[in-house]
Amino acid sequence: MAANWDDLKVRLMSGAWMAVLGIGAIIIGGVWFQMLAIFVTAVMVWECWIMIRGASPTSGMLLAAAVASILSAQVLGGAHNYEFIGLFLVVPIIGAAVLKRERMTFFIFALGVQIAGYGLVHFRIDFGFTWLIWLVSIVVVTDIVGYFAGKSIGGPKFWPAISPKKTWSGTIGGWIGAAIVGIIFFTFTNAGWTIILLSIVISFAGQMGDIAESALKRRQGVKDSSTLIPGHGGLLDRFDALLGASLFMLLVASLFDVSGVAF
Repeated sequence: MAANWDDLKVRLMSGAWMAVLGIGAIIIGGVWFQMLAIFVTAVMVWECWIMIRGASPTSGMLLAAAVASILSAQVLGGAHNYEFIGLFLVVPIIGAAVLKRERMTFFIFALGVQIAGYGLVHFRIDFGFTWLIWLVSIVVVTDIVGYFAGKSIGGPKFWPAISPKKTWSGTIGGWIGAAIVGIIFFTFTNAGWTIILLSIVISFAGQMGDIAESALKRRQGVKDSSTLIPGHGGLLDRFDALLGASLFMLLVASLFDVSGVAF
């Protein structure tokens, strides 16, 4: 039984440092949060590249630098440069052209990561501190409650062919945790009751982001996207759920009039 928890201490320590850095950047906002989002986005695209291409430091770093440059042009200063949104296609197209395999896989992941990173920056600019904290809280609580529920209860696997460790108990536990986050924000903000349902759906979207990254790792035969974070693997391992949640929230906010949230 102890073996089930042997990674908990390292995970908690790494998670605590990331939480301090992330929450601090969200609170400060402005260029500090934008720079953090740009850095994390660029590194995640690099991790996608090295998982598919293998050890290729020069080409991977060049692609990461290109991502950082493009995203910087899009978000620094807080302007909505929608006319340049097509620039997000540059790195996916170049990477797909260079690769000899998994071209569409890299294209989809690199494009999705960039759009999600861009979306998180503008959540902070357009929606404000509270809404970004809500989104991040859903992802964090889903992960924490899901982890403990899955380890404690166990039971049937959610999608064993792709993510052998994930259980239905952990998945549903994550939804319950997200619902509690929604209830808290419904109680203490001007959000309508739909925030509770939306929190659960975003929790599921985050879980699907995690599943998508698990599928990529399984397809490439790797355990982690990189070894940058002790106990967590790479940045893509840690932020895959936030990417899924961000992409889904961008879609929802662009299609529907969500109480308290509007583009």
